[in-house]
Amino acid sequence: VFNCFGQCFCLHFEAFQLGTAPVYMAFLRFMGDEMEARNYSYSLEVGGNGRKLTWEGTPRSIRDSHRKVRDSHDGLVIQRNMALFFSGGDRKELKLRVTGRIWKEQHNPDEGACIPNLCS
Repeated sequence: VFNCFGQCFCLHFEAFQLGTAPVYMAFLRFMGDEMEARNYSYSLEVGGNGRKLTWEGTPRSIRDSHRKVRDSHDGLVIQRNMALFFSGGDRKELKLRVTGRIWKEQHNPDEGACIPNLCS
C-alpha cells in the first residue's frame, strides 16, 4: 500500500492464464471510488537485460474486483517467457522488479492544460 497525495493506492500483481499462455499482470488500485480515481494517473515499468516494458493508465477503484480489471487487461501484462528473460540467470526463477510513479492531474484553468504532480 502506498500513500501519495493523502490517498492510498495498492499495487496488485498476479499470475493467470491468458488463453493457453501463462502471464503476469500488475496494476494500481485506488482506495476510493472511480470518480476520485480519475484524478490520478500512474506508470509501471518492469525490465532487465537491456529491455523494459512500460504501462501508463488511470488507477482502478478498489471497488472494482480484481477479476474485472484482469479480464479487461487494464494493466501491465507480461508474458511468462518475457518475465523470465527480464529475471536473467537460467530463466527458471522469477525475479522481477516493478517500479512506478503516481501523479495527480491538476488542470490549470488559465491554459486548460494538465500539470502533473509526481509521487514515486
